[in-house]
Amino acid sequence: MAIILKPIVTEKMTGLGEKFNRYGFRVEKTANKIEIKQAVEAMYNVTVIDVNTSITAPKIKSRYTRSGVISGKAGAYKKAIVTLKEGDQIDFYSNI
Repeated sequence: MAIILKPIVTEKMTGLGEKFNRYGFRVEKTANKIEIKQAVEAMYNVTVIDVNTSITAPKIKSRYTRSGVISGKAGAYKKAIVTLKEGDQIDFYSNI
């Protein structure tokens, strides 16, 4: 089972990465901080100092169609923000 599903690449997370050496990942809901730390260290070959996790609430989505309003929601997910040791860095764009 893969612990890390994908990195969170938004303007806010990119700013945190440049300024504070923190990176965000979307992770499995059952993963704990120790498993997340080990997975990031193994995948990116860096040293993790701290891991903060949060579960984001599902967002309600609606759209207007010819037959009426269709509403639903996007699923909730667990997010991990990882702080790296000074000097370590993760480059998400190197594989493109």
